[in-house]
Amino acid sequence: MGEVILNVKRRLVGKSSAKHLREKGLVPGIFYAKGLNPIPIQVELKPLKPLVHTTETKIISLRIEGEDAEFKCILKDVQIDPIKDTISHFDLFGIAEGTKLTVEVPIVLKGFAVGVREGGTLQQNLSKVKIKCLPDKIPTHFEIDISNLKIGRAIHISDIHAEGIEFELSPETVIVACLAPRITAKK
Repeated sequence: MGEVILNVKRRLVGKSSAKHLREKGLVPGIFYAKGLNPIPIQVELKPLKPLVHTTETKIISLRIEGEDAEFKCILKDVQIDPIKDTISHFDLFGIAEGTKLTVEVPIVLKGFAVGVREGGTLQQNLSKVKIKCLPDKIPTHFEIDISNLKIGRAIHISDIHAEGIEFELSPETVIVACLAPRITAKK
């Protein structure tokens, strides 16, 4: 599990305040955790980008200016401006040791399927999977080797072997499949 440090500052709340921050190139966010009041925060865009645009799940060591404590958290939600395609808001969720959490973990395909070489089509149904586990068991991603995937075969959730992890989807859920080529009738 990768861990990164994110330095933030407290911010004022409200739409006009958030709009003003965005105009200055800052991103408004919120940090919340069990037993704590939500803390409105702000951060520059640059250190936030690698946490959002990644194929890995990371634990964040959150440092809030003026606070002595450092908070362990995960990126829970991100809002993207549909016009500018930039991060407009983010939510961080505090984690506590010994408490299971539900997170989405990216799925990364590795290799080139045998079935594709034979004319089949690769169909990836899941790019992320929701899991429940202790914070120290959160994988950065699930790497699925598709090298031996033949036409008509699929890889399911049940094919992922990860100790201490509960999958939120059915074990029969298809992650990736190699479909037979379509045959078109001659006219």
